[in-house]
Amino acid sequence: MSYAPATEADIAHMLGVIGVSSVDELFADIPEDLRFGRSLDLREGISEPELMREARSLASMNVDASRELSFLGFGCYDHYVPAVCAAITSRSEFATAYTPYQPEVSQGTLQAIFEFQTAISELAGLPVSNASLYDGATAAAEAMYASEQITGRHRAVVLGTVHPHIRDVLTTYARAYDMQLDCVEFDVASGITPVDTVAQYLGDDVACVIMQQPTVFGTLEHAPSICELVRSHGAVPVVSCDPLSLGVLEAPGAYGAGIVVGDGQALGNTMTFGGPSFGFMAAEERFTRRMPGRIVGRTKDAEGTTAYVLTLQTREQHIRRDKATSNICTNQALNALAGIVYMSWLGATGLEQMGAVLLDRSARLIDKLGAIDGVRILHPGPQFKECVIELPIPARTAIAYARSQGIHPGYAIGAEYPQLGDRALLVAVTEQRTNDDIDRLAEIIREVVA
Repeated sequence: MSYAPATEADIAHMLGVIGVSSVDELFADIPEDLRFGRSLDLREGISEPELMREARSLASMNVDASRELSFLGFGCYDHYVPAVCAAITSRSEFATAYTPYQPEVSQGTLQAIFEFQTAISELAGLPVSNASLYDGATAAAEAMYASEQITGRHRAVVLGTVHPHIRDVLTTYARAYDMQLDCVEFDVASGITPVDTVAQYLGDDVACVIMQQPTVFGTLEHAPSICELVRSHGAVPVVSCDPLSLGVLEAPGAYGAGIVVGDGQALGNTMTFGGPSFGFMAAEERFTRRMPGRIVGRTKDAEGTTAYVLTLQTREQHIRRDKATSNICTNQALNALAGIVYMSWLGATGLEQMGAVLLDRSARLIDKLGAIDGVRILHPGPQFKECVIELPIPARTAIAYARSQGIHPGYAIGAEYPQLGDRALLVAVTEQRTNDDIDRLAEIIREVVA
């Protein structure tokens, strides 16, 4: 017997209340040529034990980072998630009340969001942060739209070293907002964008320039110089960054960024097959009323007790749709909660130490892979967490061999960047990868190119 949420008697009762004789009558106004016309081709139902056996069989086909030594990155990383993150986020007062629809009785959730905003503001070096967003890509798109609203200009510029998935989302948003989006080509040899090249795209119609620091390749743009150049043309410098890099790199707000965005997966969120995660956004004060979602504030009630409130809630559910700054419907609060728990667990000193460890692992990775005959480090210079190597064979061939040995060596980035060729391999390293793990990867690469 197939599973159904309602019995035949339930369905008959509901149809009677509605005043129709059958389910088909409910859809009588839909033209025949728009209907599917037949039953779904579904297999016969199975029992719960059979279903569980099949689900386990399917799940066993997946390989996670605990079963395969992974050097994959490209926007989603195998960072250590401390047990305290799950311990806090699984508490019922957070897990079942992820968003403060009734702020006056959501003090715990509001306080967590307020602490999150404070931490993001300090990391970014900017005075205002919102209560998180869907992910890093939509955060960048929201920053683009906020820049258009502030400047009154309708063209945006994005550097080619920004993750292609972010650029895809920017393209979609730009089309919806009737904006022009131009992409700046990067220098293939260095993996960064020459400042002079950026200057060629600027004009009095540019609302913002969006860059990524570190880049999708792990390289470092001349971000301060680009920010200064962008501001000199009256546009908004938008910097998308890896939050863990801010333990060792300057806060973007300190070198001129007007808006800082990024993805929070590295902050206490597991990879989870690509999501969910959360996005963060911090900005100058002039953007306060243009930021999407919510901003939580701290005040005192009539009795002088500390109280947390929704200072701003520029959402379509709360105000007229045509007045909303965005159609964002949630702020991924549970994932952001894991983020603030993780940042509190690390602390300022721990964040700096984490950044130093990631730099050290990156340097060792580059040294070990660069020493292999036939392998070339594609982009010289300082790199953070990722690097691109050029192999003497197609990257996909190397990946197939390495995976047969229990290692995923990285991503064949030529699929996204054809100018790098099909032998380019993007390799990522986190604090989870030990020196022995890096040596093991180098050994496998040496075997495959021999």
